Amino acid sequence: MTTTENDTAKDTSYASEDTPRLQWAKFAPEVYKAMVRLDAAARRGVDPVLLELVKIRTSQLNHCAFCLDMHTKDAFAAGESVERIVQLSAWEESRHFYTEKELAALALTEAVTVLTDGFVPDEVFETAARHFDEAELSQLLASITVINAWNRFGVSCRLVPGHYTAGQHA
Repeated sequence: MTTTENDTAKDTSYASEDTPRLQWAKFAPEVYKAMVRLDAAARRGVDPVLLELVKIRTSQLNHCAFCLDMHTKDAFAAGESVERIVQLSAWEESRHFYTEKELAALALTEAVTVLTDGFVPDEVFETAARHFDEAELSQLLASITVINAWNRFGVSCRLVPGHYTAGQHA
């Protein structure tokens, strides 16, 4: 190998995998079981594909790699396209990939997730209310709240992505 070839050779080894800080579910099993029940209750009546989009977007905003891994795999298993998942991080500039109902849900997801920007704006809530009846909107809000809670456990405990199989926790 010449010097030029050696200089341009790329290191293809991956960084080492972090270990979780805390296996919280093992040490707080009743809280974990309650979260699983809450998650199941929150998802009732919410379109499964829409739910995965909401969970992925929330996890992107919260930088939860574990939940991103899980919900991206679940979305693919539910038939979601690569294109729509890739565009999700820039959904406002990629509106044509989503229905108006999905756009309303994504806007609500961001407003509820990023509360440091202030309260959920009336316009965002009213748009969502035009696309979802009160029961659906209540379930959607519950689902957004639950994935935010899961994200906080994942990020705080530094749960490791990459080991989830689609449907594993269904």
